[in-house]
Amino acid sequence: MYIAVSLAILVTMVLALVRALRGPTVYDRVLAVNMFGTKTVLLLSVIAFLMGRPDFLDLALAYALINLVGVLAVLEFSQKKPRATDVKDLD
Repeated sequence: MYIAVSLAILVTMVLALVRALRGPTVYDRVLAVNMFGTKTVLLLSVIAFLMGRPDFLDLALAYALINLVGVLAVLEFSQKKPRATDVKDLD
């Protein structure tokens, strides 16, 4: 059963990579990368359970936090902010 779960997670990771490469917008690509990171955390958790290594759960939690911070940073960077030259003087 756990092998089937691992294979299903790997299939969804491949689909996320395809969406990240073919996504029409930046937000689709960021969503796909976030989904890939979430599935990686899930796969690490399943592997930790199968191998009987609870220390892998610490790695999965650290990876989840890095994934969250990375996605937020990319979204902040990709958000278009008005420049000082774009704002017209109202005087």
